[in-house]
Amino acid sequence: MNTAPIRDLPPPETLAVDRLTVIGDDDMQALCEAADAAIIDGGGFGWIKPPGRAALEQYFRGVVMVPERELFVGRMDGTIYGAAQLVRPPRNNEAQAFGATLALNFVAPYARGHGLARLIVHRLEDRARALGYQVLNLDVRETQTAAIALYEAAGFLRWGTHPAYARTEGRTVAGYFYYKMLRAQ
Repeated sequence: MNTAPIRDLPPPETLAVDRLTVIGDDDMQALCEAADAAIIDGGGFGWIKPPGRAALEQYFRGVVMVPERELFVGRMDGTIYGAAQLVRPPRNNEAQAFGATLALNFVAPYARGHGLARLIVHRLEDRARALGYQVLNLDVRETQTAAIALYEAAGFLRWGTHPAYARTEGRTVAGYFYYKMLRAQ
């Protein structure tokens, strides 16, 4: 008979996605750290090099103040490791008022592989549907292969390529444009 003590296994990580309207100090620290790591890894949202803590804080505090933007953060065991934004068209754009944009999506490289990015995308889609949007758009650099795989697995359809979309690592790279119908037209 085996009399070895039974070890308690650590609980599985808890994944959650929240919409932030105010960013507390601990959340800001985690958000900036995750953003820095994503930028360094090449998955930043426009930045090639981390802009510094003050610039990131100013950026994220500005995001939550813009009426057409909603900031969603992905948490693992309560700590922020990623984020994305739901961007609504401005009020004067009545012709495209039926569509929103998933923008500036990232997960820190050390937190990937747990399903957090997929959960962020699904939560953002759910919010867009709840707000009545019929289509969700996004764009991504061709070099961001993991993001491309994520979006295509989530049902986004590539509709176009921009051959001179961005400059990174001293070269021009293409960008891909995607959409996903959220409800029938």
